[in-house]
Amino acid sequence: MAAPGILLVDKPGGITSHDVVARARRALDTRKIGHAGTLDPMATGLLVLGVEGATRLLTFIVGLDKTYQATIRLGVATDTDDAEGQAVSATDASALRPDQISEAIAALTGRISQVPSTYSAIKVDGRRAYDLARAGEEVQLKAREVTVSRFDVVAERRPPAASAAASGSADDTGWIDLDVIVDCSSGTYIRSLARDLGATLGVGGHLTALRRTRIGPVAVDGAAGVDALAGAPLLAPAEVAAAVLGRFDVSADEARDLRHGKRLTGAAERLASHPMAAIDPDGALVGVVEKRGDDVKSAMNMPEEAPR
Repeated sequence: MAAPGILLVDKPGGITSHDVVARARRALDTRKIGHAGTLDPMATGLLVLGVEGATRLLTFIVGLDKTYQATIRLGVATDTDDAEGQAVSATDASALRPDQISEAIAALTGRISQVPSTYSAIKVDGRRAYDLARAGEEVQLKAREVTVSRFDVVAERRPPAASAAASGSADDTGWIDLDVIVDCSSGTYIRSLARDLGATLGVGGHLTALRRTRIGPVAVDGAAGVDALAGAPLLAPAEVAAAVLGRFDVSADEARDLRHGKRLTGAAERLASHPMAAIDPDGALVGVVEKRGDDVKSAMNMPEEAPR
């Protein structure tokens, strides 16, 4: 049986997150693997997998803020809001000035209301939105509040003037590509940011590349490729939980009590206002604990593991 732990994977483009989980199950010879947040097949970058008992930690990871590197093409809108869809409009964007783009980006930064892409995995009456859209059914998704704390343009590319002179097609010459970095709350759709940026500027827009580089305190640097999962190191549950939630050190007696479902009487003053990772003297994760009045109680217990 595989040891419990967190596996960081650098997903390539062209496969689904479910494909990565299936490969990890074969590589580690276990069925008990889950992931914290999917990536579209087109997207690359960080997938966080929980192995064995560490799958219990995924619920605390999936809602963390994320960082993406992306490329937005202004001047062409698609039905899926990304490069995998069909173009539905093309408008010459070449006259846009950098200050206009910056102003439109500023309007999409901070706490914003965002309508997810029609081709998202959100369920509508029990069916995925993308299944409904592909079946030709009308899909109306509700706007949701998300936070975009960073939306920076790091590079801008326009067709060379010589190419523009040789072709009169807006599809070929009227676009602008923006390489951006986005820090955002969980649930933010970068495809929707691309769509909304293009709509705000009146030229349409869609996503042509997407890479997730961070989830909470965990970065893609050093993550395993899908062809190297069998030998990839697992992060200890205690290490990840402490980084995500903060560390709450407990004695051997306190660890035993928590594992047996008992409260730590009068220990609440040692705990932050949010749930924390209880770590025993051997460095193993006991579980996630929270305040209950003046006491501390377990919100989630981990199976006992050998010290690392």
